[in-house]
Amino acid sequence: MDRLASMEVFVRVAELGSFAEAARALDLSPQMVAKHIVFLEDRTGARLLQRTTRRQSLTEVGTLYLERCRALVEDARAADAEAQGARIRPRGRLRVNAPVTFGSLCLAPLVTRFLGANPEVEADIVLSDHMVDLVEDGFEAVIRIGPIGDSELIARRLRDYRLVACASPAYLAANGVPSAPRDLADHECLGFAYWNTPANRQWVFTRDDRVIAVKTRGRLRASNLGLLMQAALDGFGIVLAPEIATAEHLAAGRLIRVLAGYDAPARAMHLLYAPDRRMTPKLRAFIEMVIDEFGGSGKDANIGPRE
Repeated sequence: MDRLASMEVFVRVAELGSFAEAARALDLSPQMVAKHIVFLEDRTGARLLQRTTRRQSLTEVGTLYLERCRALVEDARAADAEAQGARIRPRGRLRVNAPVTFGSLCLAPLVTRFLGANPEVEADIVLSDHMVDLVEDGFEAVIRIGPIGDSELIARRLRDYRLVACASPAYLAANGVPSAPRDLADHECLGFAYWNTPANRQWVFTRDDRVIAVKTRGRLRASNLGLLMQAALDGFGIVLAPEIATAEHLAAGRLIRVLAGYDAPARAMHLLYAPDRRMTPKLRAFIEMVIDEFGGSGKDANIGPRE
């Protein structure tokens, strides 16, 4: 049997959940669909699907194998189209990872526009603040804030991710306005904490190329920016939050920026993806839209051996 054809059958079975549905979609008999799956299982020496009378579900091995098969099938389709001198439209499922705040506030509207312009594309957008492995976790693109480390992935520089310190008018009226970073020691500072690490008590500012690090205090710590923002709006303390999350509240006067004469941290942000040999039309179109929307002035990078 043709291995690539069998992989395509396997992908359709996994997506549709049954041999019968895959057979209808591929214009094959259910018996032929089953033969393709058995061929792959015999070749890999592992069970890829758990079979019941009504539906099939992926095994752990099958889940890992599925992402590889999807990539190979899409690469083969793209190669066929290029060999025929045709430019195929973006199609298929796009899987992207991004930080929670940036993803929900900035990436979400871009994704809906992208899907509107590309009706044959589906998107799985996974938002998380922990570092993922693009290849091992099955993502085609990752947006990462902060250090990118050593990788053989392509890194496209986006605009810096900037933070601002702000508080509600009510809090500042009751507690005073800090005029310098050292004044934060006398204020409730809302701390961001990941679930498995202590809260970040040290806030860093710069002024005239001088770095000023201050140890803050505060009774409220959380791993969710939305909770900290609400606490700031409720007048409970000062929050150090991304510009993208505070802009609307600052413009409306619900929050007031403090320490405006000091620059809060700005973290580098990159779009990461595999080298061009794995490029698909849908990924290329997505990358172009992200760069148009969020591209920065910094240099892109191809950053060495993969972590």
